[in-house]
Amino acid sequence: MKIRLITLILMLVGFFQFAVAQRGINWLSDGTAYTKQQEGGIVKLDPMTNVSTVLVKKEQLIPEGSYKALSMQSYSFSNDFSKLLLFTNTAKVWRLNTRGDYWLLDLLSGKLSKLGSSLPVQSLMFAKLSPNGKKAAYVSEHNLFVEDLDNHAIQQLTKDGTRKFINGTFDWVYEEEFGCRDGFRWSPDGSKIAFWQVDATQIRDYYMLNTTDSNYSRVIPVEYPKVGESPSPVRIGVINLADASLKWMKIDGDPQQHYLPRMAWSGPNELVVQQLDRKQQESKLIYCNATDGSSNPFWTDRDKAWVDLNSADIFGEPGGFDWINNGKDLLWISEKDGWRHIYKISRDGKTETLLTNGNYDIDVIKAIDEANNYIYFTASPNDPTNLYLYRVRIEAKKSSGSKTKAGKNQTDGSLELLSDESLKGNHDYSISPTGKYATHSFSNYNTPPVTEWISLPNNKSLDAAKAISANIKIDDDVRVEYVKLLTEDSISLDAWINLPRNFDPSKKYPVVMYVYGEPAGATVTNSYGGHNNYLYNGDMRQDGYIQVAIDNRGTPVLKGAAWRKSIYRKIGIVNIRDMAMGFKKLMESRPYFDSSRVAVWGWSGGGSSTLNLMFQYPQIFKTGIAIAAVGNQLFYDNIYQERYMGLPQENKADFVKGSPITYAKNLQGNLLYIHGTGDDNVHYDNAEVLLNELIKYNKQFQFMAYPNRTHNISEGAGTRQHLSALYTAYLKRNCPPGAR
Repeated sequence: MKIRLITLILMLVGFFQFAVAQRGINWLSDGTAYTKQQEGGIVKLDPMTNVSTVLVKKEQLIPEGSYKALSMQSYSFSNDFSKLLLFTNTAKVWRLNTRGDYWLLDLLSGKLSKLGSSLPVQSLMFAKLSPNGKKAAYVSEHNLFVEDLDNHAIQQLTKDGTRKFINGTFDWVYEEEFGCRDGFRWSPDGSKIAFWQVDATQIRDYYMLNTTDSNYSRVIPVEYPKVGESPSPVRIGVINLADASLKWMKIDGDPQQHYLPRMAWSGPNELVVQQLDRKQQESKLIYCNATDGSSNPFWTDRDKAWVDLNSADIFGEPGGFDWINNGKDLLWISEKDGWRHIYKISRDGKTETLLTNGNYDIDVIKAIDEANNYIYFTASPNDPTNLYLYRVRIEAKKSSGSKTKAGKNQTDGSLELLSDESLKGNHDYSISPTGKYATHSFSNYNTPPVTEWISLPNNKSLDAAKAISANIKIDDDVRVEYVKLLTEDSISLDAWINLPRNFDPSKKYPVVMYVYGEPAGATVTNSYGGHNNYLYNGDMRQDGYIQVAIDNRGTPVLKGAAWRKSIYRKIGIVNIRDMAMGFKKLMESRPYFDSSRVAVWGWSGGGSSTLNLMFQYPQIFKTGIAIAAVGNQLFYDNIYQERYMGLPQENKADFVKGSPITYAKNLQGNLLYIHGTGDDNVHYDNAEVLLNELIKYNKQFQFMAYPNRTHNISEGAGTRQHLSALYTAYLKRNCPPGAR
């Protein structure tokens, strides 16, 4: 029930592109330099001196018989830097470009060769070099292959792959909700490959119709387990490359009632696997013996609502397995004490040590500098709209460690703030593996993004002329106010208000509230650019609109687990009331809000929130624009909806109570509903059942279907311009701009 925040923010501002580039730095393992693409080749750069060294020239990337160099989406070097693996000619699989061609450049001989030459063009996925650099493994058409890099002989490791029986990668729902895409791992010595196998053969297809690309309609099936449907059975196998023998891991639990979202090698012949029960309330860490398949659970985390996947980030490979102390201890993130904290867990699981002690949440771990005994992470102990870099010791001084109960320890958890606290806003970092250097980016509501290279832990800029402090430029045109609202339910909410140009508090202005409201995203952060409406064709401030956003309970902000999980089994209820009561509070305290001109809009989960606000609180919200909304919670996928709502077999009434379709009969205002007919995420049936309900009660509305467009409604010539024009015209007509 969400449009991915990566997509939203890309549409909002260029800052996210900047931040992604910083986080995606290709550091060398010793942390002294990094590599990047430059002028069609690859260079190595020293962050201290900014001196660059050419590693690969563009001319080296021209295939035989061609005059054009390969265009890289990504690249990786072998451990000994003798080989370069290039990912090119890519194509999208659901969300991201994960299918394409791979080329190998031998840096010693200069030979450039294509991998998988006998396989279909643009069919390879997730190619990885073996630890010794002698082989490459990859997925093609749902099967695993390994290729000898000396003679390019290809060995097919699995042969039963189909659209619904998947080896080495994942089905739609594992990718969408667990961030699982790359589905195999080389063993540390390169002798084995561990992989996931997904059996989606029992998952029913949702049929989308392509009605525009030929004279006859074409059915597009998507294996999609809707809420209440059992998960696809998933198992993990290990292939011994010496004899191609396969051993399946024997993990207890009904595979149709459990998930296996994480797996990695934890030793030369051992895997560590994370298993979640279907409700995602119990997370087990399990060792598996790669030779005989036996398994041994060693640590368990539980929650009455849900357990997160070892990270605050639910988008794209959230968290993994961070081993320290020569593999004797594991770092893990848990909310078991009511806050998102870092724990050190002994290899046998019998001793856990709380490393970040206190009533605050960490955001994400940025680096582990074991040599100097520190973990770097972002957090915001005092104001969740801001974000700063901190560090804490891995091993406490002897005098500061204290025993809490049998098998459990805690350090003093003393936080060391590294960011400049006077720069209030959002700080982000890409830190070198040794914790010596980092890129530091900063922005806030009126400060456009700025970046610098720094040394750590002193947080000093490597180039004074390029330091953030010397290059900050305040945008005096911004008039955003951050406020805290105490609703009549005694709930404290964060909000922002973006005032019009030439604002006159003695007049009344229309108000447009942007909403999301679900556990997949927040809207109130102190960063630049997120206060401007990315769909509006024009300048909303110049046209005289007030813009507002409010973060309700259940959004993933750093306010503690109780805040985030109070929405459990109450999506469509708790979040909707919080936003409505928060807006009501704003109205009461700001006489320049025109109560007759109040609009609300959102996309995906925000579209659902828009519908619920229009239907449940029609006395407040007069105009709504809902895009790609879930009309009926029973129509969304099982992993997401069951995580936050439970199982409909046990509490179906909660799903009904929180669904917009239940309240459609209450519509009083102006509603524009927009949906793409090719949406594989929030299916088009959500739109049609909601339309039928509105029709049944003779509720007038405007509807726009975008043929064959996906959840982003971005495909096809002129689509985004059309959507923007539609949105803007409807808003101006039904919530007229300007002061009165």
